[in-house]
Amino acid sequence: MPAVSPENVSTVDVGIVGGGPAGLMSAILLARRGISAAVVEQRSQDEIRTTHRAGILEAGTVNMLVEAEIGSRVLSEGHEHTGTILSFEGEQVRIPLKDSVGRSVWLYPQNEVFTDLAAAWQREDGEIHWSVRETSVSGLESATPTIGFTDEQGRDRRIRAKLIIGADGSRSMCRRLIPDEVRTDYFTEYPYAWFGILCQAPPTSPELIYANSPDGFALISQRSATVQRMYFQCEPGTDPEDWEDDAIFDRIQRVLGPATELKRGPIISRTVLPFRSYVCEPLTYGRLALAGDAGHTVPPTGAKGLNLAFTDVKALIPRIEEFLAAPESGTAPLEKYSKTALDRVWKAQNFSYWATSLMHNRPDDDAFAYRRRRGEFDAITGSPQGRAYFADAYTGWA
Repeated sequence: MPAVSPENVSTVDVGIVGGGPAGLMSAILLARRGISAAVVEQRSQDEIRTTHRAGILEAGTVNMLVEAEIGSRVLSEGHEHTGTILSFEGEQVRIPLKDSVGRSVWLYPQNEVFTDLAAAWQREDGEIHWSVRETSVSGLESATPTIGFTDEQGRDRRIRAKLIIGADGSRSMCRRLIPDEVRTDYFTEYPYAWFGILCQAPPTSPELIYANSPDGFALISQRSATVQRMYFQCEPGTDPEDWEDDAIFDRIQRVLGPATELKRGPIISRTVLPFRSYVCEPLTYGRLALAGDAGHTVPPTGAKGLNLAFTDVKALIPRIEEFLAAPESGTAPLEKYSKTALDRVWKAQNFSYWATSLMHNRPDDDAFAYRRRRGEFDAITGSPQGRAYFADAYTGWA
């Protein structure tokens, strides 16, 4: 990296690439332990705040937000869901999450989680640079790895650290810094996507409905008392502008069946989300540790993406503290983090893959495949043990 003027160089314990929830929660929890951190993010704060993402938080994620004492509104403005509904060919079965395993989930959109964290980091006068470009990382095998970037005002800047966290999302630049001969990429792509809408309408259901029928999958979710989130299964190449509003609602209603009457309203956003599963092994290299989507992605069916990012952070912060206390002892604490995090990642990958396969129709399904899935649905919903299995995974395991 070329030299820059001293006033544009920061020196901290940990440099963080990525200012989404994983990066900000890492910075805050590090600060709680007296470890200094600085964050760089290529998007603007407003862009992240207004991007609608998954909104189901596991009990552990809610506990992290509350225990961090950041002033999160998750308990005051979020909605506790003590159950969720699975539907097959219009037959609905409620999975009693709290009664089954003693844990709930909370409906609280990811952009609201981000808003809470960004406000908390700002109150602590934490260093963060929004809307950066030309980000690079060097020196991962040295004692002072460095983040280089151009800030929003066009100035070349550097952050010198003792360790780097790569929390820069599914298109991670940091992940590619792990050499090919060290990194193994595990990847699968699904033959369907989600057509998602936001619409101005009251809630169709007080709890989420995951539905399957011969027309495929649909999900009924919420965002607020007046804005609802809905999805239906579509082909990956679908153009969302090709669908009329009434056709969208009619398709979702057919999947739901007559047991639930869909609440309709003006559609204010539409998008198509492709499905992929990805895991990077290991999650560390030299003085780099990956967290969140930088290291792994899951299909949204199991609501694991943000929750996995938070469990990464929970596992990572103590290992960073251990590493910084005795850096001369090597990177064993970071490698321990990688193993701990990956053990949970693969559990979540299994649940997400299974739930996705159960609730979606594949293009090559025949009559046997569809009836077999119905048998699987009945096995899960038809006994306390089956419902508890689903509830345990969905709420994030104990």
